[in-house]
Amino acid sequence: MTVEAPNYDGRIFRPVGNPPGAPTGRYHQNGKLIWAEFGGGRLHFGRLVGTCDTDGTIDASYCQLATDGGVTAGRVLSVPGYTDDGTLTLTENWRRLDGSSGISVIEEVDPALAPPPPESLTG
Repeated sequence: MTVEAPNYDGRIFRPVGNPPGAPTGRYHQNGKLIWAEFGGGRLHFGRLVGTCDTDGTIDASYCQLATDGGVTAGRVLSVPGYTDDGTLTLTENWRRLDGSSGISVIEEVDPALAPPPPESLTG
């Protein structure tokens, strides 16, 4: 069975389990172009820009500003998947400019259940 690549436009993602105070990201897509804004918890805001290949894998760069004033930037390769109940996930393989790296998983959440994006992201 072939699974069609997701269209990310308008989707909301948070860390798996939707923990309180976790950053929330809103993704946008136009063809192969992907961008997102995110914030919440320990982040004032962040931005992601990149491309999406035919299987839905996102290759992007990001920059974020933490509430303590720290700035973090790097690259991320996000691979789509689905949970047993059909929830869209992204497994993020990230590497920061400082050389640190890791893997995190975010999942799509119902926009009605997600907190609103930080005010700085809405206008």
